[in-house]
Amino acid sequence: MDDATLEQDPELYRIRHSLAHVLAQAVLKVRPGSTLGFGPPIEDGFYYDFVLSKPISEEDFTEIEKTMRHIIKQNQEFSREDLPGPDALARIEEMGEPYKREYARDLIDKRGLPSLSFYRNGPFLDMCEGPHVQNTRELPQHAFKVRSVAGAYWRGDSKNQMMTRLYVWAFKTKEELDAKVKAHELALARDHKKLGKQLELFIVDDDIGKGLPLWLPNGFVVRKELEKLMEELEFQAGYDRVATPHLAKVDLYYRTGHLPYYAAHMYPFMEILERRETDSGEVTEVKERYALKPMNCPHHHLIFRSRKRSYRELPLRLAEYGQVYRLEDSGALSGLLRVRGMCMNDAHIYCTEEQIRQEFVAVMEMHREVYRILGLSDYSMRLSTWDPDDPKGKEKYVDNPAAWERSQERIREAMRDTGMPYSEVKGEAAFYGPKIDVQFRSVTGREETASTNQLDFAVPARLDLVYTTPENTEKNPFVIHRAPLGTHERFVAFLIEHFGGAFPTWLAPIQVRVVPVAEAHAPYAEKLVAALRKGFVRAEADLSHETLNKRIRNAATLKIPNVLVVGEREAADEAVTLRRYGVQEQSTMPFAELRARLERAIATRAPTLD
Repeated sequence: MDDATLEQDPELYRIRHSLAHVLAQAVLKVRPGSTLGFGPPIEDGFYYDFVLSKPISEEDFTEIEKTMRHIIKQNQEFSREDLPGPDALARIEEMGEPYKREYARDLIDKRGLPSLSFYRNGPFLDMCEGPHVQNTRELPQHAFKVRSVAGAYWRGDSKNQMMTRLYVWAFKTKEELDAKVKAHELALARDHKKLGKQLELFIVDDDIGKGLPLWLPNGFVVRKELEKLMEELEFQAGYDRVATPHLAKVDLYYRTGHLPYYAAHMYPFMEILERRETDSGEVTEVKERYALKPMNCPHHHLIFRSRKRSYRELPLRLAEYGQVYRLEDSGALSGLLRVRGMCMNDAHIYCTEEQIRQEFVAVMEMHREVYRILGLSDYSMRLSTWDPDDPKGKEKYVDNPAAWERSQERIREAMRDTGMPYSEVKGEAAFYGPKIDVQFRSVTGREETASTNQLDFAVPARLDLVYTTPENTEKNPFVIHRAPLGTHERFVAFLIEHFGGAFPTWLAPIQVRVVPVAEAHAPYAEKLVAALRKGFVRAEADLSHETLNKRIRNAATLKIPNVLVVGEREAADEAVTLRRYGVQEQSTMPFAELRARLERAIATRAPTLD
């Protein structure tokens, strides 16, 4: 639930929570026979999960809203009833709500609650702890709007029933709702899927497969520029680059412990008959199972293990932009944000326990520097820890409480050193250790993890990763898993939306387009392009037969940052007239000056030309 709203604005929280019950009542009226999941308030409204008797689409939203307003006008009272455990279970049986019954049993049997509360408004009854308004007359009739429909697994577990989730915006006033709708519409204009098509950055083709994007030439430029940036930062920070194959034997993932934790999100395994020759010369066939790798760390670990290591070599930092594959649920796939094939800005730092703090701080400073270069400031840090009280704890986490507590404290110490604010969230750690997740918001307001920095205390021992200490004994290193730019796919999606497709010059697929006023000026345009490309500026000339204004508009549609218009005067003076994307004024200057400004902006990765 949105506990922050409950604390900051209890009235708004009650409105949203009560409207969730009104929505559920309305859905049960337009879709009789449906059953209920959860319906909590969230940051900008609320959602409710259903198993529907008949699907709901956007075409049904108006009817649902109309039914909700009709319910509100009935002045239904909200009344609470607390029942002891057995009576509560009997009540839920009468309600015919199997998912509520399952959750109620957990609350009573596993969490030890002696009683459960129910709220009734009109004919609608729900198991709920509240709080609510006293009467539906307190609910604003024109300050809510059904926003979207999506799929969601019951209790967030992909092994459970897929439910239908209805998201609803809800505010105190119509003016607040209208402002939210307008902001959402503006945000959708920056949606990376829309701009990805318009700017020819990527496509997803069913003949290749769901969640497997194809990078077009323009998109490939963006990802290569990001890769170049990270290679430079990593080189300066003492990383060594490696390359690893896209698959490995299945047994490796059992030894690391990734299996069975990741089994549900791995592609089906491949079986291959391998020919082997014994010492006696006999040839046999052995069946081997291979998997597309869902992560790069096991491969890097074996590079570390490939020879004896000394404490003098630590910290050892291995980096790779490595391709990985994860079988995400088809309903969760979305453009580049959620994919099945992804290229990760991966690295693994092998260090002693004493080195954890300084290495973790250095990685977080690298995060800060790369975000500064990219002009990103709207993000938050989250320390994801284990949850010792989770009933599935031993299935989700390495069973070593002392190591968990020690590792989490090491991260807290490092984060205090950086001065970066962060929050803590229980139950979101990796199976082998705690992590810092960097959270961004998509243009639609959805929070996504874009980057991660993890501390691994468990896997090195599983794979016999050791180094020789000063005392000539062997010890397991700690491993920091880090990815400041996450995956190309997700981070490019964020950048498309952040810049609205109007990338700064250094990152733009086409950095300069030269537009001759007339055909007679084409040779001068081509001369400028050749000079710029000689300095590795991505320049091209528009020599089409469209009108001048149309060619300038075409460049604006592609959000090209720098358009050079050249005519008779510019050709005679070795000059250009510069039109910058989003800037109304244009200026004429010597070409040599413009070229110097471009090359300087690109070399320094400046947000604009100086």
